[in-house]
Amino acid sequence: MRISPHTIVKIIAILLLCVNGIGAAYGGLHLIADPSGAGLQMPLSFLEHSPFKSYLIPGIILLIVNGILSFVTVVTILFKTLKYPLFIIAQGVLLTGWIIVQLLMLRIFYAPMHLTFIVIGITLIGCGLFLNKHRSN
Repeated sequence: MRISPHTIVKIIAILLLCVNGIGAAYGGLHLIADPSGAGLQMPLSFLEHSPFKSYLIPGIILLIVNGILSFVTVVTILFKTLKYPLFIIAQGVLLTGWIIVQLLMLRIFYAPMHLTFIVIGITLIGCGLFLNKHRSN
């Protein structure tokens, strides 16, 4: 039995979306529960170049944009909705944008995390573009 490239790309997208969604839900919920960032060892001084005084709003945005929307995107793939490749592309753009804005606001580069999620974001964009071009549900 041969697995098609289309199926492999969908599986990769689902796995990456789950990694992003779980990480964002974990981080977002922690930041909402403790807006000081202490629970995640993130001092408030990280926010000095941002418009935020606590991690509450970033936590809410993280939870919704990268957490919940990643899981919504997984559902669109599993139910083979008409526009699921566009959801994957959008989630990749949102994740990549989140990391870029985070780097600009925090002015801190934590290589393992930032590089990992930039690569995940770009890979999601590529997966979505591939699936959009090679439509076969």
